Amino acid sequence: MSASKSHLLSQVIESECMFNGDWVPASGPLQTIIEPATGERMMRSATADAADIAKASHDAAQAQPAWAALGPRQRAAIFRKAADVAENAFDELALYVARETGAAFFKGQHEVREAIVLLHQAAGMLSQGHGLVLPSEAGRLSYARRQPHGVVGVISPFNFPLVLSMRSVAPALAAGNAVVLKPDPQTPVSGGFLIARLFEAAGLPKGVLQVLPGGADAGEALCRDPNVRMIAFTGSTGAGRKVAEVAGRNLKKVALELGGKNPLIVLEDADLDLAARNAAWGAWLHQGQICMATGLILVHESIAKALTAKLVEKARALTVGNAAQGEAALGPLINQRQLQRAHDIVTDTLRAGARLETGGEYERLFYQPTVLSGVKPGMRAFDEEVFGPVATVVSFASDDEAIELANRTEYGLSAAIISPSVGRAMAMGERLQCGMLHINDQTVADECVNPFGGRGASGNGGSVGGPADWDEYTQWQWVTVKNTAPIYPF
Repeated sequence: MSASKSHLLSQVIESECMFNGDWVPASGPLQTIIEPATGERMMRSATADAADIAKASHDAAQAQPAWAALGPRQRAAIFRKAADVAENAFDELALYVARETGAAFFKGQHEVREAIVLLHQAAGMLSQGHGLVLPSEAGRLSYARRQPHGVVGVISPFNFPLVLSMRSVAPALAAGNAVVLKPDPQTPVSGGFLIARLFEAAGLPKGVLQVLPGGADAGEALCRDPNVRMIAFTGSTGAGRKVAEVAGRNLKKVALELGGKNPLIVLEDADLDLAARNAAWGAWLHQGQICMATGLILVHESIAKALTAKLVEKARALTVGNAAQGEAALGPLINQRQLQRAHDIVTDTLRAGARLETGGEYERLFYQPTVLSGVKPGMRAFDEEVFGPVATVVSFASDDEAIELANRTEYGLSAAIISPSVGRAMAMGERLQCGMLHINDQTVADECVNPFGGRGASGNGGSVGGPADWDEYTQWQWVTVKNTAPIYPF
């Protein structure tokens, strides 16, 4: 696979600008973007400060009414054109996403493929009804219609930046909003500028989409800005709490998609080979840097030793290196801080009495797939989201104990159960506190057409995606109509 720059992205990579419909210099300092797998420079990115955010939000608010007034078929055509542009540059875009995120090439392909689906889905929203006729008294027409918020601020993370930006940007635009997108400064192209280029090529009116990478100060400015009526945030629970606090103080709607400590329960009648494959995929895909990653592998005590041995075998067979170029199965973690945090969790958990079955070592940003056994509540690997390639094995003796262990967390994103006894698994699933449940699968799953969201420390109870998008990116307006005004007694 070549690392050459696509025509679609060459302007972005060489311009050192931000996007407001045109490519404009930022007032903040330039930041060098480093490829995690190689340590090589990929580009220099503009970074936004509070003044940039204020201008972008103002300009977006000015552009939004005309965009909302545009006919639905005209808007839908823009999304379809953007999808066509992405299709035509598919491999080049996929490689850039893989390189910038430190991922395997197939993960880059997945992100571009899902972004295309999201664009087509946004186009489809515009052919749907989005109102209700309500019962009312004779002579009065009463109906409710969905209206855009105005300007939606989107703050997206580094791990799946293209998908996790597009899943908010596309439906928010389709609903008639303007969008100010602040991608993670580590992945400004995958999470922001790529999206800007797609919509620019598709003919999106200027000002409707603003893309400004920046740090926490830019995010805070977005949450405070009076022109922004909603914040859609995807990221860590700690950062999400801060976003919710600032946005809430400014009376904005907030959609939070946060972290997870996702349990995979393996019952004693499970096929061990299938269970091991599912656990390995859920724990180590993209180096565990996924909010839905399998954070706890809860295994019945009668098969725990055998399943652990199979996980160890799989871990030792996985190669670690430059996955974007097809040289390894797993790539690097995104930065040194994240690697150190994952390693500290492993080290502290071992000090607390867990066993290291394999892994626990690293070179540069490459962390070996790791298996910990004998993990118990109170240990960091049980309690905390690792966001690294660490499989944490916990044994249980009964269905009730498995459920108690799975629910012993502040998180509530994804959960899964593996067993040929589907009825038993479904009955257990009814008792799990999670936003997404998978029977006979692992915890990492999203098809774009499904509502996606968690509870507790995994989010604020809402969902994005599929049928949930109209709920998130619009608000109801109640309208009544009479032929003449009534004569009231006053």
